[in-house]
Amino acid sequence: MGLNTTPSSERVHIGIFGKRNAGKSSLINALTGQSLAIVSDVAGTTTDPVYKAMELLPLGPVMMIDTPGLDDIGELGALRVRKAMQVMNKCDIAVVVVDSTEGLTEEHTELLNRLTAKNIPHVVVMNKFDLAPEITVRPNYHYVSSKTGAGIHELKETIARLTPSGDTGKRIVGDLIAPNDLVVLVVPIDSAAPKGRLILPQQQTIRDILESGAVSVVTRETELPQTLSSLGTNPRLVITDSQAFAKVSKDTPEDIPLTSFSILFARYKGELAEAVRGVKMLDCIQEGDRILIAEGCTHHRQCDDIGTVKLPRWIRNHTGVEPQFEFTSGGEFPDDLSPYKLIIHCGACMLNEREMKYRIQCAVDAGIPITNYGIAIAYMTGILERSIQPLPDITL
Repeated sequence: MGLNTTPSSERVHIGIFGKRNAGKSSLINALTGQSLAIVSDVAGTTTDPVYKAMELLPLGPVMMIDTPGLDDIGELGALRVRKAMQVMNKCDIAVVVVDSTEGLTEEHTELLNRLTAKNIPHVVVMNKFDLAPEITVRPNYHYVSSKTGAGIHELKETIARLTPSGDTGKRIVGDLIAPNDLVVLVVPIDSAAPKGRLILPQQQTIRDILESGAVSVVTRETELPQTLSSLGTNPRLVITDSQAFAKVSKDTPEDIPLTSFSILFARYKGELAEAVRGVKMLDCIQEGDRILIAEGCTHHRQCDDIGTVKLPRWIRNHTGVEPQFEFTSGGEFPDDLSPYKLIIHCGACMLNEREMKYRIQCAVDAGIPITNYGIAIAYMTGILERSIQPLPDITL
């Protein structure tokens, strides 16, 4: 994918951490050669994490995250520090910026311990080195000046070496199909569908099919029977939007493998096995149990939104009781998961793999079952076994 179309979830996420006025924003500008971050002598200019999609050579497309100062003060400052700490959960690499004239402090030590515990590759950058020429140079730190540009090139090379390789060999669907295979994609066009475009999972799946040398055929669920009959041969796979699972399963002959975009993305993000295990909790939901429905993006909710309307309705019908539903979206995810009986997460197309695995691990550590939109819908419609059959090493 080109720079302009690389989804944020597929970019290398680089978090910039440090105290107020350490020069975090100036460092971002120096690394990119652009005035992308607001720079000020006033401590605490960055009050919330700021995400900047850009190209950083020699890495290519990255997501730079400028965070609030670790030493922010007051009640509001504590909330800002908490948001900065949450950024860690999505970082592929962390850059810890230290004011050379001040040196390492307790806040830096605590941050470095957290990064080590989370196994996040990181580099310590002693910024403003031009203002502290007498400082003792330590070999495991990088000494730079955002103002003069000294040491910036070497720092970029270090970041490139620390960042995990982008070629993991993982595919959305490419490993399930062969060149010249036919793959039918079922895309409902209803009131919740975005105007004039396909949503990201659909776009990425089509791209992966094309890269495999296979052929994608896109249809609505209302035209699926006619589409299948007109192909002349059975497709290798049918992939549907989870909302249309029941109808698509009914209209797709049993000898044609069937799955969903959401299930494929759960596999792609490394959460599928846990989602299949967690879905069985739907049979144990009782009156008043709290269920968290979490989405990885923020969007304008339609009148029949899947997360806030359709899923709760399907769950009520399946369980015969009235649970308490709570909803989160975007970067928000509760620190304390203990009140919930079950977590149902979206396909996470807007979250990178590290953040999604962090959320899953939080649920596992808390002993709370976690599942996925597509898995939950397939389970409640009685077709989960069929929908995971095309996927290797996954059983109900």
